[in-house]
Amino acid sequence: QVQLVESGGGLVQPGGSLRLSCVASGFTLDYYAIGWFRQAPGKEREGVSSISSYDGSTYYADSVKGRFTISRDNAKNTVYLQMNSLKPEDTAVYYCATLRDIATMYVDSWGQGTQVTVSS
Repeated sequence: QVQLVESGGGLVQPGGSLRLSCVASGFTLDYYAIGWFRQAPGKEREGVSSISSYDGSTYYADSVKGRFTISRDNAKNTVYLQMNSLKPEDTAVYYCATLRDIATMYVDSWGQGTQVTVSS
């Protein structure tokens, strides 16, 4: 069974950090480009970051550039999203996904999501 499972979300104060993990089961993650998305209440889901399977090149949305870092550990079949200097506007459900097209962030399969809440 092909599955993506996110973890690492939680409640953090503004300025704090979290590291999200996306673990794949049932398939080998290193053949896939992976994206992180988020959806805040009342807003559309947006692409946050992606990482290529080919050369490890990365993309970041302007809203997170310089604060978030995406990485992959193929030996652990896992992709990470390190989030630093978190802001209340980063509050959302975060999803990882396999990407059929990295340029357009067209999604093939979604994980179930993990909640991130940034609040004092």
